Amino acid sequence: MTQRTTHVFLSHGLESGPGSTKIQALKAAAEAFPGVIAEAVDHRSSKDPATRLAQMRHAMAQAGAVPQRTILAGSSMGGWVCAQTSAEQPVLGCFLLAPALALPDYPQSSPRIVADHAQIIHGWDDDVVPVMPVIALAQQQALPILLLADGHRLQHSLERVVAEFRQFLIRAGV
Repeated sequence: MTQRTTHVFLSHGLESGPGSTKIQALKAAAEAFPGVIAEAVDHRSSKDPATRLAQMRHAMAQAGAVPQRTILAGSSMGGWVCAQTSAEQPVLGCFLLAPALALPDYPQSSPRIVADHAQIIHGWDDDVVPVMPVIALAQQQALPILLLADGHRLQHSLERVVAEFRQFLIRAGV
């Protein structure tokens, strides 16, 4: 039996990078699954959401990723990038950590997340992206959301976040 390839694209936050602890932990978790190719997209060249969205589109095209076999995972602005990408091109999965959703400075600040599998994880004590508008968006779109006793970076919940990501990949059939 031939193993199908699943692409996982990881998108970091505004002040972070592809080598961040969280992105690398998620990348390692994804790469533990057979047939998975994981790529941490480097967005450090721009802080503009639209530019970062174009970088994600380019990364997917360069990899020859099939949307039905693509998982997007992003944190903060990277979460917005993943959500907006799924709104434009439905994907297998969208895993969002403290996503920068429902913020006034973002184009399409509340994109319709279109994925066979979706999960939002957010910290109750997030002082960068308010939790209540994200809860409202999750409710409007009937998306699962996990709220943790943590801040924006979810730094005290890394183990839990990685465990949730593994379970997410299993549910998605990776």
